[in-house]
Amino acid sequence: MKKLNYLILALVLCVALSASAQKKIGVYGVGFYNLENLFDTCHDEGKNDYQFLPSGSYHWNGLKYSSKLKNMARVLSELGTDQLPGIGCSVIGVSEVENSKALTDLVAQEPLRARNFKYVHIEGPDRRGVDCAMLYNPKFFQYDHAKLVPYVPELEKDSAYKTRGFLTVTGKLAGEEINVIVCHWPSRFTTSFYRECAGRQVKAIVDSLLRDNPAGKVFVMGDMNDDPIDPSMTEALNCRPEIKQVVEGTMYNPFYNILVKEKRGTLQYDGKWNLFDQIVLSPNLLNREGQKDYSSLKYWKHQVFRRDYLMQTEGKYKGGTKRTHAGGVWLNGYSDHLPVVVYLTKEIK
Repeated sequence: MKKLNYLILALVLCVALSASAQKKIGVYGVGFYNLENLFDTCHDEGKNDYQFLPSGSYHWNGLKYSSKLKNMARVLSELGTDQLPGIGCSVIGVSEVENSKALTDLVAQEPLRARNFKYVHIEGPDRRGVDCAMLYNPKFFQYDHAKLVPYVPELEKDSAYKTRGFLTVTGKLAGEEINVIVCHWPSRFTTSFYRECAGRQVKAIVDSLLRDNPAGKVFVMGDMNDDPIDPSMTEALNCRPEIKQVVEGTMYNPFYNILVKEKRGTLQYDGKWNLFDQIVLSPNLLNREGQKDYSSLKYWKHQVFRRDYLMQTEGKYKGGTKRTHAGGVWLNGYSDHLPVVVYLTKEIK
């Protein structure tokens, strides 16, 4: 009972409505993190995972794998704790994880095991073997079902093209149905067309979910391999940078202005920041200008999660993210991406 009371107290944000009245508002974190090649040390049949074997170019062995798991668990357990100390996120989408074994080993790490984290994963067709998955804290998120919607090539010449599908997870957060679509869109080695295809296909999933349940909240998250300003986000997925611009059939992208106005991002290339890691929201998650509706889950704020230990402090890559490998050298780092998180509020009655 003491533990439960602590959790409730830690979730409470007191919002003053007048000098004499307050409401108790629960706060919930929803995050995303690209784990940058979380591979185990064994070959998966049919997958091009040879770099991440003891005999491969990265000399990927038990020591490196164990260190990678420990590092990833540290970040995932701290994600969201700026607003929710000791609790963190209720839901976290992840990308670039090899298989269920790697996820089982990940949630067995002490910071995540202490909160009883579970995961949702469906094996996908990516030739290199990397998938998307979703972690969740069952104290706050009640899992219902999931499906992997495949990426469908839109050009006949690409009929054999295989890449990550769109992991679509449905459950309840704070007693409300939410749908989380975890993505890892086609890489920058392809043209914008392929990411625009992904955007159109994810938009179709969002529209279908909202037709089936207009009250259901939808989060699209992932490594989009595009910035918030690119056509895959602004046109194909139909995202808007300002809440006042969001109407039925569009989505809200709170990370647009972090890149455009603040010039910050989640990964660095040639000294320039990009913001490929994004979480976008359906209109029913928004409070309109002047509204203070706490009766259902609503967006409150967002964050690119940054810690000093995630950054390279010396050498050629100084100022960028501290990766697992760089320049052929094992750095025992974290990822080439920074995580992102959005915070939601709802009145506790």
